[in-house]
Amino acid sequence: MWPAFLLALVFDAVLLHWLPISGDVAPDLFAAALLAFFFNLVAVAVGAPLLGRLVRRRWPGLPKVVADDRAGTALVAGVATVLLVVGLVHRPAMQRQARAFQVQAAAARSFVLAEAPGRFRVHVDRMDTWKQGPGLYRTCVPGPNGRRSFCVFVNTRHDPPLVTGDHDQSPNSVLAGPDNPARKGR
Repeated sequence: MWPAFLLALVFDAVLLHWLPISGDVAPDLFAAALLAFFFNLVAVAVGAPLLGRLVRRRWPGLPKVVADDRAGTALVAGVATVLLVVGLVHRPAMQRQARAFQVQAAAARSFVLAEAPGRFRVHVDRMDTWKQGPGLYRTCVPGPNGRRSFCVFVNTRHDPPLVTGDHDQSPNSVLAGPDNPARKGR
């Protein structure tokens, strides 16, 4: 069971990183490894003894250790299968979010190039976006000194996206925090 556990840990971590099971952003590899470790540990520590009892009922002559080992190995494989299925089911939602992000970035870029003062337009390639809710983004272009930004709100629930200027010139790193997972640089 333990070699299968270690193999599944690596496989599940990569799986969670490339096919996240929830949210808009995939976890980094370390966070995915922690989550995979938790799922597999629960399967082995809680599920293996319980399923091992059922295995021993089916094959009464099987030693408890062997029954628990077989059950744990099956559960670890089951965890990987569940993560794969849930990741595949969640993939279209991730793709929709990525498309919405691209649409809002294009709309924000067009607005900035058309409406922003020149000192902001030259930095349009350094846009920073903070997702504030479903379909609502705050995108900022830094100014020359980085303390002031030209910011817009983009609502992708409208077609075409609705873009409005924000009077607050604080960068997203000030309002949302520099390590906020909902922030993305462009």
